[in-house]
Amino acid sequence: MTVSFVAASQLPTPFGIFTLHGFADEHTGKEHVALSMGDISSEKPVLMRVHSECLTGDALFSLRCDCGAQLQTALQTIAENGRGLLLYLRQEGRGIGLLNKIKAYELQDGGADTVEANERLGFAADLRKYDMCKAMLSHLGVSQVRLLTNNPRKVQALEQQGVEVVERIPLQTGQNPHNERYLAVKAGKLGHLFP
Repeated sequence: MTVSFVAASQLPTPFGIFTLHGFADEHTGKEHVALSMGDISSEKPVLMRVHSECLTGDALFSLRCDCGAQLQTALQTIAENGRGLLLYLRQEGRGIGLLNKIKAYELQDGGADTVEANERLGFAADLRKYDMCKAMLSHLGVSQVRLLTNNPRKVQALEQQGVEVVERIPLQTGQNPHNERYLAVKAGKLGHLFP
């Protein structure tokens, strides 16, 4: 995989001023970004979230998932810490894309759960990949992280790339009556770890 750094700029947010780093994946044509705050290249492990794009949750405030709430909580937590990193990966709908995600939502409206909907459309339950993280973290000088996640696959994927995950920090937020079944399926079928 060839992921290269393109440019960086300041990004003021309601949580604080981050540095926005842009990366291009020449193999897939996807563009990924990292938001950093403070000195992340020091020896101390970096508080980090790996977040896959969710247009409906991140930008359209959907209550069907917990993605938007996780994104906001992660950025707020990093800002409160004064130092940290968020990798924002362009792999919508667990890797099936936005329009297929809407088709999956339609199947969910008819009673399918999130995994069943993906499978009925001919996809695996989760097609996301994390191999672009290594190049992004190498560019940023990060080798040890404290990972904000409930997903053990992210921990495993980073460790397979030689990134040391010194701590997994649960990210519990965004529960509501509209996503109770979704969260139950994340735990029961996808192995997410909830207290």
